[in-house]
Order: sequence, then C-alpha cells, then structure tokens
Amino acid sequence: MPLVGVVIGSKTDEPLIQDTLGILENLGIDHELLAISAHRTPQKVADYASSAENRGIEVIIAGAGGAAALPGTIAAWTDLPVIGIPLGTSELKGVDALHAIVQMPPGVPVACVAVGSWGARNAAYLAASILSIKHEKIKQAYSAYRRSLREG
Repeated sequence: MPLVGVVIGSKTDEPLIQDTLGILENLGIDHELLAISAHRTPQKVADYASSAENRGIEVIIAGAGGAAALPGTIAAWTDLPVIGIPLGTSELKGVDALHAIVQMPPGVPVACVAVGSWGARNAAYLAASILSIKHEKIKQAYSAYRRSLREG
C-alpha cells in the first residue's frame, strides 16, 4: 500500500520528478504516481486528495509548473502534509511556480522545496523525514542516508 502519493499535472512533467521517484524507491517507500490537472480535471484532483488518507497515503508530493495550482488545490482537499515541487516548465523557468506554491493562504499550508532537480530530490527526503516519525524501517533508511552525508 503506497504511503506517498506523487502527483503531477501532466505526463510531460514525469521526467522532471524522476529523482523523487528514484529516492522514494531507494529508501523503500511505497508510492504511487498520478498525472491529474488542477485546471483541466479539478474534480479528479478533489476526489484524489479527499480520498488519499482513507487509502493509506500519509504524504502527498505535487509537482507543478507555471501557475502551479496543483499543490494548493490538493492541500485544499486534504489535511495530509503536501509538499510542492516548483517545476521549471514555463518561460519563467519555475520562478512563477515557486511563488504560487509558497504564497498559500494561512490554514492551507504547502511545504515548498527548490525549483528543479534539487527540489525533486528534497521532496522525497522531506517525505521520508515525515514518515520516519511513524515508520521505523523508513527511519532507519533515512537515518543511514543522512549519516552517509555527514561521514562523506
């Protein structure tokens, strides 16, 4: 059963979040990947987000470019932690997405990581950190990774 839902607005965004998926796999974190658009299929986004917790999802990672409505729309429909990855898919190279994600109104938080591949990686590590509070196996894998960074 997946613990992390990874959501992108379009299948064309999938190459941009490969680092996220790879890290989740390396840490042994079950996850699912969906492409659903906040603008083109808003009801699907609402249905996904509002049912995620009942399906066992504990953290949602949402990658979005341009107007980047996806992470905020998901956060509006769930109380689960949502991590937004600003994707550099527009003429503004992700700065627009960054601003859209970090400017969520009070009460509807979305954690935001860096634009691009650093952000894609850190989204997976942040999800692991959150999950490690409850899941010992994930805590061990994440702690081992962090220890390897410190030890060089």
